Amino acid sequence: QVQLVESGGGLVQAGGSLRLSCAASGRTLSGYAVGWFRQAPGKEREFVGSISWIASHTYYIDSVKGRFTISRDDAKNTAYLQMNSLKPEDTAVYFCAASPPNTGWGLDSYWGQGTQVTVSS
Repeated sequence: QVQLVESGGGLVQAGGSLRLSCAASGRTLSGYAVGWFRQAPGKEREFVGSISWIASHTYYIDSVKGRFTISRDDAKNTAYLQMNSLKPEDTAVYFCAASPPNTGWGLDSYWGQGTQVTVSS
């Protein structure tokens, strides 16, 4: 079992920055891919980006490319989502997930409880 706890959310003005953390316990995070998702009120959960379990390859959706950066520090058992140039449409609850390699994001994934990010205009 992997337990994930997100932190770092909050209220920020448009154009500002936040860094979310995803701290893992129970098992080392190094054997898992880590993904970040978000869910805005009244909308479905949306994949934001991910980082692979080896070589730290990253992938982002178009709407956050160039603004968001995912990283991981396996020594600290923590992954991060650095969010710059935030926009009001980035407002959502942000979740991290950990998945074994090549399993996607589904039944084998572990999820955090989420952290609220609110961007004011």
